[in-house]
Amino acid sequence: MSQKLKLTSVSALVAASIAAPAAAELRYENGSGGWVRLYGQFNPSITRVDDGQQTETNLTDSSISASRIGVRGAQDFGANTFLFRFETSLNLPGSADIDQNGRNTSGWSRTDIRYVDFALRGNYGTFSAGQGSMAADGATSVDLSYVSEVLNSATTDVNDSFIFRNPNGALNGPTVGSTFGTFDGSRRGRVRYDTPEFSGFIAAFAYGKNVLSTTDDDDYYDVALNYAKDFGGAEFAAAVAYSVRDRSNGAKRSDTIGSASVKLQNGLSFTMAAGTRSDDSAGATDPNYVYGKIAYEQDWFSIGKTGIGIHYKDGSDFDTNGSKSKVIGIGIAQRIDPINADAYFGVQRHEHDSTAVSYQDNQSMILGARWKF
Repeated sequence: MSQKLKLTSVSALVAASIAAPAAAELRYENGSGGWVRLYGQFNPSITRVDDGQQTETNLTDSSISASRIGVRGAQDFGANTFLFRFETSLNLPGSADIDQNGRNTSGWSRTDIRYVDFALRGNYGTFSAGQGSMAADGATSVDLSYVSEVLNSATTDVNDSFIFRNPNGALNGPTVGSTFGTFDGSRRGRVRYDTPEFSGFIAAFAYGKNVLSTTDDDDYYDVALNYAKDFGGAEFAAAVAYSVRDRSNGAKRSDTIGSASVKLQNGLSFTMAAGTRSDDSAGATDPNYVYGKIAYEQDWFSIGKTGIGIHYKDGSDFDTNGSKSKVIGIGIAQRIDPINADAYFGVQRHEHDSTAVSYQDNQSMILGARWKF
């Protein structure tokens, strides 16, 4: 078994994330109901992936929640509020960009722009236009547990590009990312409407295009229903969504997704997610999955709360018809209030079997710290 250690310029961020003091909010108010705020985060991590034959250890940006920077603004106009948001990923070398053959990064490009979003909010709801979240974005990631910092339904952010090895050690299987998915909604250049909140419910509708791509001329549209409510001290939140991708060649793909989470007063929480896809493209499969997590959090230390958890995901038909995918993971997260940071550690094992081959398990580990300002 070989062992490799790869260090990048991200190492400078480790010191920044640990040593930086808690910064005051970078916010300016104009005195007439308007404000502008600069925000961002750095999320350096150490990742270790064992594919059954070879182990890779890397210092990199965590793809669980990539480093980014942005600006938000708002201005009141009578009973209405105009909102603006710009946000971009810094595209530092990410954990999801590494495989057994090295890194696959090409530097910042316009596809790293996350939001250029304009919105108008009033008692009629919210109208949005620009690059931003479609209605289904986040529908599989409703999660009230604190340990979602490291354990969530998107299980492949640490080892997404790593390739499964077949039983004789050959590196010719599918990537981990292609055998697990959430079907979560995307960010697009879109128009979107969110209804006012009614008894905890908010509905959203969106239509969009992939304006950051020069090769994607498909149409995207979706609808989502979100719910959040407290019940005698217990928190509950859920979302369901239906999204469609109409390809320019006439093929259609549709996803039905949802997630729900409950957190009790004693710190115990339960989270689940599920999704199914129907794709009539030539050679495509119709995969599905279920996901569940149990977590617990308490204020054991004066610096902030601590969360621990375990999760499990089971999927079928992701890369080929009849294939089976499983992942189990454990994690812990620690809030560090004095520096406005969250430290975390997680271990996962991904398994994948096609109808013809049982690939070697892929095990990943991540140790990281996310600092926000």
